[in-house]
Amino acid sequence: MQRFRRIVAAIALAATATTTVAACGGGDSEDDSGAKTLKLWHYESENSAMGVGWNRAIEIFKAEHPGVEVRFERKAFEQIQQNAGMIINSSEGPDIMEYNKGNATAGLLSSQGLLTDLSAEADKRGWAGKLSPSLQTTARYSDKGVMGSGNWFGVPNYGEYVTVYYNKDLFQQNGVKVPTSMAEMTAAMDTFVGKGVTPLGMAGAEYPAGQLFYQLALSRADRQFVDNYQLYKNPVDFKADPLKYGADTFAEWVRKGYIAKDSASLKAEDMGTAFIGGKVPMIVSGSWWYGRFKAEMKANWDTFLFPGNTLQAGSSGNLWVVPENSKAKSLAYDFIDITLRPEIQDLIGNNGGVPVAGDPAKISDPKDRKLIEDFNAVSKQDGLAFYPDWPVPGYYDVLVGGFQGLINGSKSPDQVLDTIAKPYADGVKEITGK
Repeated sequence: MQRFRRIVAAIALAATATTTVAACGGGDSEDDSGAKTLKLWHYESENSAMGVGWNRAIEIFKAEHPGVEVRFERKAFEQIQQNAGMIINSSEGPDIMEYNKGNATAGLLSSQGLLTDLSAEADKRGWAGKLSPSLQTTARYSDKGVMGSGNWFGVPNYGEYVTVYYNKDLFQQNGVKVPTSMAEMTAAMDTFVGKGVTPLGMAGAEYPAGQLFYQLALSRADRQFVDNYQLYKNPVDFKADPLKYGADTFAEWVRKGYIAKDSASLKAEDMGTAFIGGKVPMIVSGSWWYGRFKAEMKANWDTFLFPGNTLQAGSSGNLWVVPENSKAKSLAYDFIDITLRPEIQDLIGNNGGVPVAGDPAKISDPKDRKLIEDFNAVSKQDGLAFYPDWPVPGYYDVLVGGFQGLINGSKSPDQVLDTIAKPYADGVKEITGK
């Protein structure tokens, strides 16, 4: 899901803070326009994989651009999410910024003429050669802001995907094996329920519920469905499979006690801390949690891909975008290029991130390496299916409201599907005119 995902682990740390780092060394270096300052914004915490990698990229940039000052500001995710259009359309905006990918965010701004077309630089610098076709989907947008075709308006340098985190100690204590199929998954959850343990941590007040629904739907989906749902190739029937299967199965999992009904009001942070504290055996969520669990979790834990799925919720990570009003575009392009170098990609991977152009053999920790190998396997088979709230602006809140009702029992699966179908159809019509 749009952001509302990976940042949960960092959002508490991402209060607005400003750090100015001046380049050192002799001589002068400047943008084609004569700029000697690069204003850079992102919302990653300093100790996250991306934060570590990008700090190093800033150091390299400074060394290669003596005389250029980098003015870095760490922003809160929601601050950029809610105000990006207004911010970058002003003279106070950055020259380069991390921004959420997808039709409702980067696509929307690109269609409004607020982002710089990066196509020429992508060709010139070989960025396309470093990104698989599925990763390029989120970098390119049509003139109507629909991802997957058209010009480059952003560049990702890390990936993300939804996986299953599990507490190995709780699995062992309860005699549960890692499932490799949906049948084994439900059998494992039945075992936990039989022992008085709620198997799945959940957060109905934010993105996790929608992601689980989507993962369940994807278990019955193919690439054509993803293209229809995400790229508007054909109309989508919300009362038919795979979406009907996703909603029906989600409701069944609540009825069977796999998901706690009181989790409807919980946020992603609550779900994450419950897993860290050993209170739930599993959560279905994104790779953005990985670094935090590695740093904070005392119990033995690991991951496995959602069993039986060939399609997984996931995509490139967020994008580097260059506002059309940027006064230092050439400098911004240079910085993007640095973040795709092997040194930075390996650094991201060795700190719990998922590099888009990294070599798993260069990753020292076996668990880190497995995270990257799983992502590469999904990406290689064109298995990244993006996120359920991506298709239209404002859809995130629609999904949250719908699935809160399914968890607390105030809505039936059919009612939830009705709730989420109309805003989807209205949004697609507004974008495409159809």
